[in-house]
Amino acid sequence: MKNVQVVDHPLVKHKLTIMRDKQTSTASFRRLLREISLLLCYEVTRDLDLTTTEIETPSDENGCTDPGRQEAGLCLGATGRKRIAGRHA
Repeated sequence: MKNVQVVDHPLVKHKLTIMRDKQTSTASFRRLLREISLLLCYEVTRDLDLTTTEIETPSDENGCTDPGRQEAGLCLGATGRKRIAGRHA
């Protein structure tokens, strides 16, 4: 089955185990289902194509003086680049 995404995440397994327990209340089951839905969303979007786009950000008057943060791309000035998920046209 080529359209099947197998999720082997430990948190998903843990929550599924609790959901399968006959002692689990309906409210807990629904809460766990919502939590698993969010985790699955992260998993299935893992391989989305990323594009680079120019964005305008609020700038700090003092600027960013931490070279480590600058090198990691965590400091952006008045304009910067950000990678976002999206599809290529």
